[in-house]
Amino acid sequence: MPEATVTTDYTVNTETGLLSPARLCLSPNRDARPPDTPVSLVVLHGISLPPGQFGGTEIEALFQNRLDWDAHPYFGEIRGMEVSAHLLIRRDGELLQFVPFTERAWHAGASNFRGRSRCNDFSIGIELEGEDHTPYDDRQYRVLPPVLQALLQAYPGTSAREIAGHCDIAPGRKVDPGPAFDWLRLYDALGEHIETDIS
Repeated sequence: MPEATVTTDYTVNTETGLLSPARLCLSPNRDARPPDTPVSLVVLHGISLPPGQFGGTEIEALFQNRLDWDAHPYFGEIRGMEVSAHLLIRRDGELLQFVPFTERAWHAGASNFRGRSRCNDFSIGIELEGEDHTPYDDRQYRVLPPVLQALLQAYPGTSAREIAGHCDIAPGRKVDPGPAFDWLRLYDALGEHIETDIS
């Protein structure tokens, strides 16, 4: 697979709900958000398929309902699962979009954020290719902050305080993006992007 070109300049079209530049791979696992429900949360996830393996096409296939359930023993445990996220940031920094932000992706499951349940209704889900105890790639940390900054600018109901891990909205059920994810590094980088944008 060719090396991805890592950019740090992203824009959101709020009418189409698409992020540019991102490779569009539409997932059938999406539906309408409830009426009058603006985006007010960004949820970070970690995913690897098979677990602990990186660089394959399995995540993309899962989100598009094309995964060969018999290709790996683990896939039998998730057979028939229909899930998606709005974005995936691969370990090489490649950015894929599966669901427009105007629609609801199926990423959070049973969840609660500050007393509000059904987080899929009002959130954007970002998957990072990785797993709980393996450090995420530097290229992912270069891509994620400007992506988040573009989202925070496009959706005024969000701020850095409305960025949560899957573990935060589904404690006891989910642990991703896991202890390997460096939240301080993210917030330092996000602060730099905010300061640069203000200046």
